[in-house]
Amino acid sequence: MAVLARELLGEVLRSERISQGRTLREVSLAARVSLGYLSEVERGQKEASSELLQSISQALGVPLSRIFAAVAERFSAADLRESALAA
Repeated sequence: MAVLARELLGEVLRSERISQGRTLREVSLAARVSLGYLSEVERGQKEASSELLQSISQALGVPLSRIFAAVAERFSAADLRESALAA
């Protein structure tokens, strides 16, 4: 099963928010994005624009490059799992 970038991105954003002990409401207010939309991004249901991602990462106090690096790590792990299943 193919892994989607928006799903991995959402996982990373949610993980970062939770590790900070922050609520969706807190981050949505700081990022100036609706709570519902942020929730959909975190669940991998919406594609976020680069501007929105920058706003969310700033609200989290995390460089966007670190967010993308974490997404890349998850892609690599998914690739390894797929390779192992195919073998």
